[in-house]
Amino acid sequence: MDSVLKIKYTIDALFGLGVSKYLPKNVRFTYSKKTGRIQHVYQGDALLCTLRIDGGLAITPNFAQMLMKSKKFRENCVEIDDDSKPFVENGNSVFCSHVTWYGKNILIGSDVPVLHGNKVIAVGRAIVSSKMMHSLKKGVAVKIRNSLKVQTEER
Repeated sequence: MDSVLKIKYTIDALFGLGVSKYLPKNVRFTYSKKTGRIQHVYQGDALLCTLRIDGGLAITPNFAQMLMKSKKFRENCVEIDDDSKPFVENGNSVFCSHVTWYGKNILIGSDVPVLHGNKVIAVGRAIVSSKMMHSLKKGVAVKIRNSLKVQTEER
């Protein structure tokens, strides 16, 4: 199967039908030497996402911001309050009490972009589903994997 088509199908399956049309045209792939499977997707030198063994995607905050053009993609996001923004930008987890809005497509273990305003500030894995975020007042909602501040410090 064509690599671009495979990535598009994966994006649509994980984030909603039609979200893949916001994938940039000029992407390049790296492949595993052992298995020949797609490992990473780049636009120029910028990493967009990594394919996981379980079939999921580990997306970067920059790629999540590109996909934010889609209204369906927003249903996979959480929005946080002003108090927790500096902590989340530094790579700390998002707690349920600081979530001001959440999309209905968030499942346990899924990749979740964290928003402040309409800007993606971090990406992480959901610890609880969107229904549980609504009912819980304590505990971690999203464990941050990559944030904008951490990403810029690595360069």
